[in-house]
Amino acid sequence: MEMLHSMIEFIVLTVEKLGYPGIIIMMFLESSFFPFPSEVVMPPAGYLASIGKMNIYIVILCGITGSLMGAVFNYYIAFFLGRPFIIKFGKYFFITEENFAKTEKYLNEHGEIGTFIGRLIPVIRQYISFPAGLIKMNIAKFSIFTSLGAGIWVLILTIIGYIAGSNMDIVHKYSSKATLFLMIFCTLIAFIYIWRKKNVQRHNNSCSQEKQ
Repeated sequence: MEMLHSMIEFIVLTVEKLGYPGIIIMMFLESSFFPFPSEVVMPPAGYLASIGKMNIYIVILCGITGSLMGAVFNYYIAFFLGRPFIIKFGKYFFITEENFAKTEKYLNEHGEIGTFIGRLIPVIRQYISFPAGLIKMNIAKFSIFTSLGAGIWVLILTIIGYIAGSNMDIVHKYSSKATLFLMIFCTLIAFIYIWRKKNVQRHNNSCSQEKQ
């Protein structure tokens, strides 16, 4: 317990010392392919905001900015270096060719909503940018939907830290519940999207048949 307490104190002090640029840098790492969890960045920043050492709005903005920068970094790696590079080196970051192909196919069919949902799912949020870069998804749309998805996660973690303070047991508990809620939310959004898309296609087919 003493070791855990020391680690928590170190993380909080690190975030406080690095300030807002530190949040951007660490969230950039979290959003790219480096194994750096956002759960050790945003909750401590939220806690510091709760005791008046940071501004919560700037904290959230910096978290989203760092997340977007990391995502765009991954996007352009795939955009310029292509599939062989991603497949060759992806194995060192737990990216398998099979899973990558599935994600790429999904983004080809559901680009914007796929990016948004992907940013809310653990593990996938770090790597969703690679297939987006490969299929050369519109960078403006990619940035908007990435920011929306990342923004929800950053907001949740910051609020958890604001409420729970430096108690990492509570932070972990709330983060786990938030992840479960987001998985349900993503499933619901995907269901509504697919249902609506099928209805639009059915309507368009009916209109085409009537014209004929």
